[in-house]
Amino acid sequence: FCKDISILHFDAHTDMRETYEDNKFSHACAMARAKEKMQNIVSVGIRSMDKSEIPNIKKKNLFLASDICCGSDNWIEKIINRLGEKVYLSFDLDAFDPSIMPSTGTPEPGGLGWYQVINLMEEVCKKRNLIGMDIVELAPIENNKAPNFLVAKLIYKILSYKIFT
Repeated sequence: FCKDISILHFDAHTDMRETYEDNKFSHACAMARAKEKMQNIVSVGIRSMDKSEIPNIKKKNLFLASDICCGSDNWIEKIINRLGEKVYLSFDLDAFDPSIMPSTGTPEPGGLGWYQVINLMEEVCKKRNLIGMDIVELAPIENNKAPNFLVAKLIYKILSYKIFT
């Protein structure tokens, strides 16, 4: 186990299935595979999961989009407190609401907004050591370039927070 690294997992889905379509390396199993090596995975923006995933999930590390969008004011602090000192960011773009990020393979209604994500990432970079990241599932739409710019700006903002905060 990597005991000193946390994964901050933004996603619409928990990705904690043991297998999906007979493939244990499917996109729906990514965090289940990470859990085999990491003790601390904090998932943010979740709004869809299969009942088979529930045993793999630490409830205290699960932050539903509905709780963030309609819940307590101190959700950022709660997420930060669940993370260790070193944080790897795994960001699936369907964590965003499809009204601002329709360009994903599996959009889910009720997702996070731009400022919710940016505010959390700024605090993560202030209070923890962001050691790496992946941003996945951009599926460009030919006549809608706005989501592509959102992704570019997201990367720019996170790198700026990492360097300048």
